[in-house]
Amino acid sequence: MTPTETGTRPRVAGERELEILDATLEVLADVGYDLLTMDAVAARAKASKATLYRRWRGKPELVVAAVTQHHTTTATAPDTGTLRGDLLAAYCGSGGISDPRAQAVLAAVVTAMGRDPEFAEIYRRDFIAPKIAASRGIYERARERGEVHPDADLTILGPSLAGIVLHRAFLLGDPVTPELVGRVLDEVILPAALHGPASPTG
Repeated sequence: MTPTETGTRPRVAGERELEILDATLEVLADVGYDLLTMDAVAARAKASKATLYRRWRGKPELVVAAVTQHHTTTATAPDTGTLRGDLLAAYCGSGGISDPRAQAVLAAVVTAMGRDPEFAEIYRRDFIAPKIAASRGIYERARERGEVHPDADLTILGPSLAGIVLHRAFLLGDPVTPELVGRVLDEVILPAALHGPASPTG
């Protein structure tokens, strides 16, 4: 069934919206993006499919909204006073990269981005872009404290922790733990942050 667009579509809001978004994450973690359907989410949330379409145009918007809401409600912008403390709090707190449910959702999302250009565009715009901005804020505060070299390229440094940890998780099968995140911080990220870019050679 194709949803109809009207100028006065009622909106799902409040606790009911949160229930639907939570059901979306459950289905996403269980079956992945490809097999997730609006019908499956409606059944899990004990709602009608029409109710979902009153709020979200389709699956890409619904999934991005669910992932974004999960991180909004489970994560706060850390400000512990140190770069190491901030990154540990951001990556190892509830909903962070060490959360098993977050890992299952992320695995589904990565697959979806490679197969669904519409989803990838929405996810980059509505989820990744704000996360990049929040991460940059952590590094910029650290730079003001002298923990990051003035010439460090934050567009490279910022995503490095997630890149290394997720490589070990998804490709090497390592469990994501606070200990692993701490090791990557101490052996790679923090030294690189202080050192800054390499001097060009002739």
